[in-house]
Amino acid sequence: MLLFERTSRGVELTAVGEDYARAIGDALGQIRSASLDAMTKRHSHVLNLAILPTFGTRWLMPRIPQFVARHPEITLNFATRIGMFDFSREGIDMAIHIGPRGEKGPDWPGADCTFLMEEMVAPVSSPAFLASHPIVSGEDLLRLPLLHLASRPGAWTHWFDSLGISGQPSPGMRFEQFGNVAQAVMAGLGVALMPLFLIDTELKAGQIVQAFPHQVKSPSAYYAVSPASRADFRPVSLFRSWLIEEVGRYREEVVAGRPAGFSASHFDFTADFCPPSCRKITAFCRSPQVGAAAS
Repeated sequence: MLLFERTSRGVELTAVGEDYARAIGDALGQIRSASLDAMTKRHSHVLNLAILPTFGTRWLMPRIPQFVARHPEITLNFATRIGMFDFSREGIDMAIHIGPRGEKGPDWPGADCTFLMEEMVAPVSSPAFLASHPIVSGEDLLRLPLLHLASRPGAWTHWFDSLGISGQPSPGMRFEQFGNVAQAVMAGLGVALMPLFLIDTELKAGQIVQAFPHQVKSPSAYYAVSPASRADFRPVSLFRSWLIEEVGRYREEVVAGRPAGFSASHFDFTADFCPPSCRKITAFCRSPQVGAAAS
């Protein structure tokens, strides 16, 4: 059985080799993760954190130096994850997750969720696209190519419902990553519903413009999620407490209109900041089912 063969260009996998590589890929990933855990002594002072790409880059990462300065004994490892996953299998201690807003929150089996914040979204496009596709009313958007984000299913339906507009939104292109949607918008591929506080740079640069003056509170919200088995893990507790503190500080800045690059109209909080059911860290999102979460 040949797994690879030598060619004039070097060494290449055979068809059997490619099948074998795919079959053992997950196992090798677990070995790599376990090796990293052993080398960094994860169980004592390392926090493996899964973050959303754009939220992590634009909101969280600029604040991380403050956590590091406060807790220099904790080593942070970052991974990018979109959607739910199995914490145990992935070797992740905590995740920043976007899920359904409201009393129930995300249904993540075997996990504890902490509500962080909500967001305001509005339809945006490139200046050139808007110039060639004038939008006079909300109904006009039903006839245009709409771009969709996988982490916010039903966002367009929610937006149209808020205006009392009936009709089926265009299926359009679907993207898994926020950054790709932003690039598609700037390339003039259509109109996207985007959280304004995450595209403030592009809005100020004129690369993206608001296509129609109607903002709505997104049906999704941001949460800090950790497996119930890590509830007493010190790095998780410290990071969660710090994160809640940072969100509170940011809330005050938004209300005062102080943060550079942000305006109060780009962000929204509920009157009580979070639903009553999530004021305690483990108030919701824990399911009696413990095991692998849907990926």
